[in-house]
Amino acid sequence: MDKRVFCARKRGGGEHLEAEERALIKQAQQGDQKALAALLHKHYSFLVHVLIKITLQPHLAEDLAQDTMLKCMEKIKLYNGQSKFSTWLVTIATRLYIDSLRKKKREQALLAEEQSLRKLKWQMQGRGDDWPEVLDALSALPNDIRMPIILKHYYGYTYDEIGGMLDVPPGTVKSRIHNGIQTLRKELVTHEAELSEIR
Repeated sequence: MDKRVFCARKRGGGEHLEAEERALIKQAQQGDQKALAALLHKHYSFLVHVLIKITLQPHLAEDLAQDTMLKCMEKIKLYNGQSKFSTWLVTIATRLYIDSLRKKKREQALLAEEQSLRKLKWQMQGRGDDWPEVLDALSALPNDIRMPIILKHYYGYTYDEIGGMLDVPPGTVKSRIHNGIQTLRKELVTHEAELSEIR
């Protein structure tokens, strides 16, 4: 993984960090294992939810979240407080995911994604989650298009932050999101038209 990942990108400085979290981070960087455990526990669920939407594979999301926690434990002293701690974690997680995709054959990745997508959609519909309405359209997008859309529109990250997470220029992020949204709109319009014909 690129060592630059562990130097968090700037987002207004340390003022974004809550006092309690700042204290935990400082203690963790000084070797306090309890503080580190508390810090990771605080962000674990959020990270898993982000990764589920990015990967469409709940089990992979759990694995990546755990791998991210391990990386954080190894590199906590390199966190410099220039971005939110959660942003730093998501950056590490997305890089790990990208690395994992590069190591897999494309055919295997597609097969696993299709199988997990069906299971995930069933689970989310069972919980009454509103996300499945656009799940099919999102899943049809390439990973490099889907990831920035989710990070921007579901979690509110800036173009600069997403660029840092994916290691691409902010302008590229903006272009991918724009093109992806245009594709989504076309897919959703087509879907609505098909539903109207059925009715």
